[in-house]
Amino acid sequence: MNIALGSDHAGRQLRLLVADHLKSKGIVVQDLGVDSDESVDYPVYARKVCKALQGGQVSLGVLVCGSGQGMAMSANKQKGIRAALCTNVELAKLAKEHNDANILCLGERIVDQEMALRIVDAFLESEFLGGRHAQRVELIES
Repeated sequence: MNIALGSDHAGRQLRLLVADHLKSKGIVVQDLGVDSDESVDYPVYARKVCKALQGGQVSLGVLVCGSGQGMAMSANKQKGIRAALCTNVELAKLAKEHNDANILCLGERIVDQEMALRIVDAFLESEFLGGRHAQRVELIES
């Protein structure tokens, strides 16, 4: 598995924690920044992760900002992207199973570190169920 990560300044610390967590599981991480705590525009980093996913360089993405909302809104403007802002394990599981989410969005100011890692694990361990959900995902894309 190969996952692209991106964040703005407000999500940097959680992104770095997620990167280490994924690497410890043997997952290849493409970290697309940000590299400092100086204020940056989150849509720039959302697009970087989306482009990596759209181009087939990675199979999934994780985006982090202060609330997770800005990243989700930015990513969902991109073709073929289904970004889910998740604040608990059940949301992460359902986003993957029912909505075939390909980007997980997290808010560093919203979820604590332990919960964030549990959310990441649930997202990665879940699989799209297809069936009636596939038809709904197709409607999203059309």
